[in-house]
Amino acid sequence: MGTSNKKSGSKLIPILGFTVVIVAVALYGFFFLRHDDNIIQGEAEITEVRISSKVPGRIAKFLVDEGDFVKKGDTVAILSIPDIDAKLSQADAAQQGAEAQNKKAIRGARSEQIRGAFEMWQKAKAGLEIAKKSYDRIQSLYDKGVTTAQKRDEAEANYKAYVATERGAKSQYDMALNGAEKEDKEAARALVERAKGAVAEVRSYVNESYVISPIDGEISERFPHEGELVGSGAPIMNVMDLEDKWGTFNVREDRLLNFKMDQVVTAFVPALNKNVELKIYFLKDLGSYAAWKATKATGDYDRKTFEVRARFVKENKDIRSGMSLVINNK
Repeated sequence: MGTSNKKSGSKLIPILGFTVVIVAVALYGFFFLRHDDNIIQGEAEITEVRISSKVPGRIAKFLVDEGDFVKKGDTVAILSIPDIDAKLSQADAAQQGAEAQNKKAIRGARSEQIRGAFEMWQKAKAGLEIAKKSYDRIQSLYDKGVTTAQKRDEAEANYKAYVATERGAKSQYDMALNGAEKEDKEAARALVERAKGAVAEVRSYVNESYVISPIDGEISERFPHEGELVGSGAPIMNVMDLEDKWGTFNVREDRLLNFKMDQVVTAFVPALNKNVELKIYFLKDLGSYAAWKATKATGDYDRKTFEVRARFVKENKDIRSGMSLVINNK
């Protein structure tokens, strides 16, 4: 009987021990795990601008390395674009041809052509004078009844023909003297302007072979290597705008009470072992795709997450993109 009681007691010890462990874990979870963590962690962000070219080409040379500081307008890379150089030569040739045609239209006929037209007019005038005199003589003889009407009609027709010939020669001389028509001159000028526009367009592409930094900042990343081809609009490098820094935090809506627009919050930067102040300027719901906490099973509500952005109150050059920002949300 005694031996049986001892065996029963030895079996109860592990059961009691297991029960104590379960109770201890339950008490720990009840008193500690149910308390929300008051720490909100975010990170620093810096605006990055991508530098690219409008035209495709091959990287001929980089003028800056990652980590270098550049000023707005600095040339950071040079592209080799043989196709654009060929198109520029074609456009220049087309402009020269259009300008030559325009000069010809403005100047009009050559001096030799003008002189030749003048001589033809003078010849026609001389012929007209002789025809007029012949007609007057025949008319006088006809009036006296010496010659026939046939002779008078032939002399009159010859005179009228010379009148028309003289007028035609005079118009040819006037045309050579005045040059091209107004419409022809305007068309020639339009061709010149069109050619100039084509040259300007190609030159703008040539300028794109020099890749320029659009802002002051620090080169954070280079993508291709020298000698590689890059497409139109493809990023060549990133430059950080060190003057535009902010912090971003994901805050559950039940903690938004201490995050108001224009409110100043204090965050600890572990990388620098110092506190910094930030002013909130942006609050936005992250949407249903963001992390949220379902609590309907406990009779509560679903808690959505908001993105909070805040700019640094004071400039701190040591803060870099990606550094952790910790807020103690008590």
